[in-house]
Amino acid sequence: MAGKPFKGNPVPVSDLATGILDPLLRKRAGISVGLIQSWEEIVGERLAFGCRPEKIRWPRRLNEEDPFEPAVLIIACEGLAALHIQHQSSEIMSRVNAFLGFAAIGRIQIVQKPVFHQTQRKKPVLRALSEAEKTRLAHRVDTIDDEGLRASLERLGTSVLGSKKQG
Repeated sequence: MAGKPFKGNPVPVSDLATGILDPLLRKRAGISVGLIQSWEEIVGERLAFGCRPEKIRWPRRLNEEDPFEPAVLIIACEGLAALHIQHQSSEIMSRVNAFLGFAAIGRIQIVQKPVFHQTQRKKPVLRALSEAEKTRLAHRVDTIDDEGLRASLERLGTSVLGSKKQG
């Protein structure tokens, strides 16, 4: 590949994507990538699973002298999450405002629609260990004096061996 060699420090792809997406999101939806990425921390894991920030609708200002008016945060929700958002709206507004660093949000509007979220990884189903495997594992951790450490290592060994196919 004939071209200029790379100069400078490597940059994570996520930083490059944020640099490209952030201005687009701000222009189209009035929202930042940071708010979307931090949504789970702002509203909590349980609530974030059924909702997401959709848009921030800023009021139009006809000229510079017009007083600042807070925006409306539009949140897309599924089913029961809408009720929880409505109930906790004042707390969510204060958390979002604290995240943004000023009193930007004055109202929350809920829009019910499907929310696509990352599927949580299911815990693998572990197979039961054979008697030979149990004996071998117990023999390996037998020499450890600390009882807590020995129990932890035995649980770890059980998980590792139980996740492998018996062979």
